[in-house]
Amino acid sequence: MNEKKRTRETLISEYTMLAEKCSKIDPELYSKYEVKRGLRDISGRGVLAGLTEIGEVHAYIIDEGETIPTPGRLIYRGMDIYDIVNGFISEDRFGFEETVYLLMMGKLPDEDELKEFNDLLSLYRKLPKSFFEDSVMRLPSNDVMNILSRSVLSLYCYDKRADDISTKNVIRQCLQLIAQMPLLAVYGYQVLKHYYQDKSLVIHAPKPEYSTAENILHLLRPDSAFTRLEAILLDLALVLHAEHGGGNNSTFANHVITSTGTDTYSAMASSLCSLKGPRHGGANIKVVQMFEDMKRKVKDWESDEQIREYLTKIMNREAFDRSGLIYGVGHAVYSISDPRAVIFKGYAQQLAREKGFEQEFSLYERVERLAPQVIAERRKMYKGVSINVDFYSGLVYSMLNIPEELYTPLFAISRIVGWSAHRIEELVNNGKIIRPAYKSIAQHRDYVPMSQRTNKKENVSSVS
Repeated sequence: MNEKKRTRETLISEYTMLAEKCSKIDPELYSKYEVKRGLRDISGRGVLAGLTEIGEVHAYIIDEGETIPTPGRLIYRGMDIYDIVNGFISEDRFGFEETVYLLMMGKLPDEDELKEFNDLLSLYRKLPKSFFEDSVMRLPSNDVMNILSRSVLSLYCYDKRADDISTKNVIRQCLQLIAQMPLLAVYGYQVLKHYYQDKSLVIHAPKPEYSTAENILHLLRPDSAFTRLEAILLDLALVLHAEHGGGNNSTFANHVITSTGTDTYSAMASSLCSLKGPRHGGANIKVVQMFEDMKRKVKDWESDEQIREYLTKIMNREAFDRSGLIYGVGHAVYSISDPRAVIFKGYAQQLAREKGFEQEFSLYERVERLAPQVIAERRKMYKGVSINVDFYSGLVYSMLNIPEELYTPLFAISRIVGWSAHRIEELVNNGKIIRPAYKSIAQHRDYVPMSQRTNKKENVSSVS
């Protein structure tokens, strides 16, 4: 009998081939059985899986059975995001905290209620004793999202009522996590920078008089210095990312996990793990990286022809990461416009003037105009495409000198508000455990006893 020693690498390669072979499903079967892949139909509309009063994403109307795209609208608790932003901007105050109150409590706070709420968040804006040393410093990671999800799960151990899912306790847990998330993210980044980039470890304590946006910049920068416009832009980013309906991947994941009756920390960690994926929260990093590559490859940033040529190469999988995707352009729901991008763009232009980024901003505007044309020429479209919020948010973060490692964590700092509101809504309505159906298409087979199984490979003596 011929024996041969096979390495672990050889075995893993063989297992990979076998796993891929038995996992492949004929794409035509999805149409045959009317499977809504991604829980979306052919027109891009989501399969109705629940009801919510928290957030609404509106991008089309139905007229005599025909879907007609409209300019995108984002609505928080019945209020248009344009009105919310214009409200706090016109009154010259930060808006994230009152947005948290609106999404979780269902109404806008008055002046006294907002002050009480800010004071409570300030009290919660701290970590348990020794938590930073035990859970962050001793387990460094080169990915802040990994630190965040692990830290949130670790906070379970510090909560004497961790498994209590009464509304009162869950609200307390959620508000604590909303207040603690900026610390976990920025401290996690500082540790990453120290351990993996050999930089000095700088840890600031949060300031009680600062807003969430101000505290993030204070915690992040060694000299704690920032301008009013910088804080306003970061606060605006937090407001625009706080909620996006119940169907986005990380929020739906929270609904799924919450429906099992599990604890708040597990539900939030599941959403963080979802957001970590580049198809969801990591897209703005890809936008910045794509533009950096574009700035190197396109010699004349004012040439529509050269920019169009570069975008065409992306579509043909010949440029950037060869994915065929122009990042920051297109959205699962919006087609004519993403209201978050529309709002962000005006303020991003202000910051570009202050920071000397006018040339880069002009390049972004050209791509915003040309990319939908290039996509429409090469893809069969069931709806139009426009830029999404990730298109300009990456540029804003870049101008704010926020490191790429914190782009997705900043999304988490904001979106945990929506996750919290949806978790409470799921618990209050005491819905069923979420369990959609999957149809098996495997052919039934008889079990084969070991003595009757054939193996074409040579016998293996050991694994190295």
